[in-house]
Amino acid sequence: MPAEPSPFVPERRVGVGLLGCGHVGGALVEVVREQGDQIAAATGIRLEIVKVAVRNLSKQRAVAISGGLLTHDAHGVVADPSVDLVVELIGGIEPARSLVAEALKAAKPVVTANKELLANVGGELQALAHHAGVPLLFEAAVAGAIPLVRALQVSLAGERIRRVVGIVNGTTNYVLSQMALERIDYGEAVAEAQRLGYAERDPAADVEGYDASSKAAILASIAFNAEIVAGDVYREGIEQVTLADIDFAHRLGYEVKLLAVAERVGAGDAKIAVRVHPTMLPASHPLAGVRGPFNAVFVEGEAAGELMLYGRGAGGRPTASAVLGDVLDAARRLGAPHQATVPRNAAVSISPIDELRTQYYLTVDVQDRSGVLASVAAVFGHHDVSIQSMEQIERDGKARLVFITHVAKEADVQATIAELTSLEAVERVGGLLRVLGGER
Repeated sequence: MPAEPSPFVPERRVGVGLLGCGHVGGALVEVVREQGDQIAAATGIRLEIVKVAVRNLSKQRAVAISGGLLTHDAHGVVADPSVDLVVELIGGIEPARSLVAEALKAAKPVVTANKELLANVGGELQALAHHAGVPLLFEAAVAGAIPLVRALQVSLAGERIRRVVGIVNGTTNYVLSQMALERIDYGEAVAEAQRLGYAERDPAADVEGYDASSKAAILASIAFNAEIVAGDVYREGIEQVTLADIDFAHRLGYEVKLLAVAERVGAGDAKIAVRVHPTMLPASHPLAGVRGPFNAVFVEGEAAGELMLYGRGAGGRPTASAVLGDVLDAARRLGAPHQATVPRNAAVSISPIDELRTQYYLTVDVQDRSGVLASVAAVFGHHDVSIQSMEQIERDGKARLVFITHVAKEADVQATIAELTSLEAVERVGGLLRVLGGER
């Protein structure tokens, strides 16, 4: 039985123009249909999807959409007078950028889940939104159903954030989880993720860290009120992580995760570091227990202390849930004065990866003969990289040396690696992982 509208809240129709109808767009249509009466009763807003722009009108879709709603003309959807707000779910930079800009210039609020767009031209679009006096909302762009953007922008608006650390890509977290739990190698874990639909046929955007880098840029921009783009983020993927690395991490009490890290560095607020890379994380850290395709973000604030938000970071319905939250937020603001956007802090600069100071895990494959260990250790000392622990693993007349360093500078560690590779007795240097939460 349909929910009865509240007698205290007059119902108001809001027309939604949808650009793109893939997994998330189809799920949004479905959720609006299922929950429309409930939403209207709770909020007084009757959402109506009036136009849906798609590339292929004849494509079979998971949700039935009447032919009258579907159109090839995305610009026509934006311009349609019955469309009060626009939801962009196309992905990529163009034509999404042009369509979002067109909607904002027409003073129509925009909701998007497009991380690539925001991580590259988000500042430009936010300026358009500010000038037009309408919101540009993007909760679904960072961590699916997790209400992370709203938490940072609203609940923690007065908080001085020190660091944001997150597992923001479900594909890589699933792959690393399966390697650790099932003791399978990287290739097998990726193939399994593809079979289950957690990874694309071409998984490069996920496993090489591009997806996480875009999200890291967005998070850093919000957390530190700075203009950060994807190109500012140092990026490494998980392709080089081996089962041996994960096994050794376990022996030392660590888990291996692909982390997005954004943090203040040095004195004051003028410099931040933003990076994405595989990381050895203490097993006691809350993020270490996040398994499978889930996401979680750990926020460290000066007054609030440590907070963690956890949930499904991808999938049609979870992401549609975040989109719907933004749609209702935008719908409530229609016709009301738009809250001014706080100008970005132009004085903030990006600290290069060379300046990072942390602990490191490093493996060196060498010939197993007298004097080799001493020559390798001398290289570490030459570059002022102090060794905390070392283990030698015998391998058919050869040896693998596994090092954990004390806190060292990235530039010094890279110089160490460069010199090690030039030694005649060294066959391979690999397995470089940064360690989070060790010495300070």
